Amino acid sequence: MRNFLEITLQNRKNLCAIIAQTSKEDLLKIPEPFRNNIWWNIAHVVVTQQLLMYKLSGTAMLIPDALVAKFKKGTVPDGTATEEEIATVTALATSTIEQAIKDYDAGVFANYSEYTTSANVTLKNIDDAIGFNLFHEGIHFGSILALKKML
Repeated sequence: MRNFLEITLQNRKNLCAIIAQTSKEDLLKIPEPFRNNIWWNIAHVVVTQQLLMYKLSGTAMLIPDALVAKFKKGTVPDGTATEEEIATVTALATSTIEQAIKDYDAGVFANYSEYTTSANVTLKNIDDAIGFNLFHEGIHFGSILALKKML
């Protein structure tokens, strides 16, 4: 599973490159027939990883509650992103995975509350969460690539 976290870290570096190479206007654009934008997809994967790994294991999340409220499952883009928010999410994109690797190696996620995802996958432990998170991030990376083609 540790290798899955390393793959996730590489995905996050790719997402940071997309943020750096894309104008704020394009990050926030919602082309037809999409319901979200590049920015929401990136922030959403940062939030979801924290919920799946940290919250469900009863461990304090590494991200502000305001980000969770704005980008968790069921939210939609509000068309805004401050420079501070972009900088925060960009930094958290990699730092949260780097810390998750350390916490995984230290056995921090020993207690895990079983959870069934909206994809009808039941996560019973941290290894299930790591595997599902990588799948989830892959879905959103694909959405981001499709959104970029529409710009």
